[in-house]
Amino acid sequence: MVSLSYPPKPRPGDRVAVVSPSAGLPGLFPEVYELGLRRLREELGLEPVEYPTTRVMGADPRDRARDLTAAFADPSVTAVLATVGGDDQITVTPYLDDAVLRANPKPFFGYSDNTNVLNHLHRLGIVGYHGGSVLVHLGRPGSPHPLTVDSLRAALFTPGWYELTPATEWGDQPNDWRDPASLADEPLMFPGAGWAWQGPERVVEGRTWGGNLEILHWLLAADRVAPAAELAGSVLLIETSEELPSDTEVYRILRNLGERGLLATFPAAVVGRAKAWDFDRPHTPEQRQAYAAAQRAAVTRAFAEYAPDAVLVFDVDLGHTDPQLIVPYGGEIRVDAVERRISVRY
Repeated sequence: MVSLSYPPKPRPGDRVAVVSPSAGLPGLFPEVYELGLRRLREELGLEPVEYPTTRVMGADPRDRARDLTAAFADPSVTAVLATVGGDDQITVTPYLDDAVLRANPKPFFGYSDNTNVLNHLHRLGIVGYHGGSVLVHLGRPGSPHPLTVDSLRAALFTPGWYELTPATEWGDQPNDWRDPASLADEPLMFPGAGWAWQGPERVVEGRTWGGNLEILHWLLAADRVAPAAELAGSVLLIETSEELPSDTEVYRILRNLGERGLLATFPAAVVGRAKAWDFDRPHTPEQRQAYAAAQRAAVTRAFAEYAPDAVLVFDVDLGHTDPQLIVPYGGEIRVDAVERRISVRY
């Protein structure tokens, strides 16, 4: 595997970069964004530093890359947080200054389209953090979810091992950001049923790799994924987005990973809870359940064909649902299928 190192952690009171390498949604939803910034200051004690494209929709990829590079280069900035995801970050990473990133490694937090940057840092040997969003999680209506905040705080400030906890409640139906009044209301939540385990009862330890499944497919198409030999032994992290890919698409993406020789090298996979509701597809609870079951079956089928001895854990809160657990990207993870526990090293 590639040699990976954890960057130094920030401390309360530090300046942290707040960037939009994907979509400049803070410019469209300033109320949500300002709420997230306020909580970044008040809940986590960090001072956000914005960049020219942070609030700009449709910014040139070169300008977004310039801002991200500048955030890493600034010695007064000790961590970098993405505001939100998007759908074109794959056009940004080619313009990053890798020499600057290597010389100034910092914790980067993001998920969804930010899988592009996380994978890019992984290939440079820098551990990143899958999760955290100024808009989605710090700007959560009502209040930040305690499980999210505890995980984010630990990932930001505390080195060492952290045990992930199954959510006792979860949701995937966000309030409408177009209605600032909805920021006062807690989002709809459902009772949690714990994680679902499949495969052999054994303990797997390794480094993580993966991210948003749709973005991984794009990275494969653009030939930006490391060879199977470099990723061998990794624990695969996968989650799907609000675009709600079909179970057929999920299976085909994983099949492509299998044909590339990747799936067979992963001893375990941690699968995020499937988001099954969107404003364009307001599924009923029964439809949500059916959608999630179909996704699980697709993942199970792909691993049965390419990595039948892998340990699989489903419904882990690491993706587009609420709450969200932070998982180090390229960092260490322990998947214990005997005791049914998951621990990560922040």
